[in-house]
Amino acid sequence: MPERFDRVKAAGYDGLAIDLGATDLPAARSCVAEYARTGLAGLVIAFPTSVEALRPALQLAKDIGAPFVVVVGKVMPLALEDMIPVVRGWMRVAAEEAVPIQFETHRNCITNDLFSTLQMLDAIPAMRLCADLSHYVVDREMMLPIAPEMRDYVSRVLERSDSFQGRIATRSQIQVPVGFPQHRVWLDTFLAWWREGFTRWHARAPGQDLVFLCELGPPNYAITDANGDELSDRWEEALLLRRLALEIWADVTKGAR
Repeated sequence: MPERFDRVKAAGYDGLAIDLGATDLPAARSCVAEYARTGLAGLVIAFPTSVEALRPALQLAKDIGAPFVVVVGKVMPLALEDMIPVVRGWMRVAAEEAVPIQFETHRNCITNDLFSTLQMLDAIPAMRLCADLSHYVVDREMMLPIAPEMRDYVSRVLERSDSFQGRIATRSQIQVPVGFPQHRVWLDTFLAWWREGFTRWHARAPGQDLVFLCELGPPNYAITDANGDELSDRWEEALLLRRLALEIWADVTKGAR
């Protein structure tokens, strides 16, 4: 774990996120000293299976100085009217712990579907999002060019998003190699969405930092060959996403600092 922190720090990242879907809570708590040692900012991604199950992640966030917790809510009612009290329950627990939360736009969780998420946003004005748009590109099998109504839906998500995650998807695959020429049109699509989201955030919170997580998943998120090897280098791709996000952010905030 110290090696991981050192490598992230040396690469110029500002922080490192703990994913509680891939790391258990005791292992995550062992990282508290690493944040203090390296000076990296912290972030927590939680996968609570009940309303109260979110509380330990919120407490961990305070221990590492995370500005908020990203919630991938693993309580998934079928009906919208049953989703709303669950989301409000997590918001209540977050308020009790005095840690803000954002609900990630993520598959296989309470925000699995773009359409029901939009309805939750209408029903719960205080609900904030962390935008990982790759999930909704696959969820809705978005075709290029993106249809006007779908662009409007994505804009509604971006208007309520206070942080962003970097992964390039196509309508059929959640994570594609960024450098492959056939994926350039999808890269450009995501760059435009990120620019729109960054601009909206900057207008809401002028002078505040923006959190962009260069999140790329391992196999089987990434496409693999016949031997199970990935087709591209995720570390290098994450560095590229970092550079692209920084360039957009610098352009959006030009003249404001």
